[in-house]
Amino acid sequence: MPSVTINIDEKIQKIILKRAKKNMLTLREQIEEIVRQSAVRTKAGEGTSKMSTDDRLVEIFSRNKRRKR
Repeated sequence: MPSVTINIDEKIQKIILKRAKKNMLTLREQIEEIVRQSAVRTKAGEGTSKMSTDDRLVEIFSRNKRRKR
């Protein structure tokens, strides 16, 4: 199994740990679940779908249109 090391802020760790306890997971398992879900969404194409709408304001403020430039 590949290994990845990350450094996270203590505030972020507390938030993820709280979420992990709610889901009855360890901190490591919760982080693995977050990464897995992100990879599944990207693989399925949900993250890259294009939305077409007649309302220009909806397009401007839509999350789907926000990308790193």
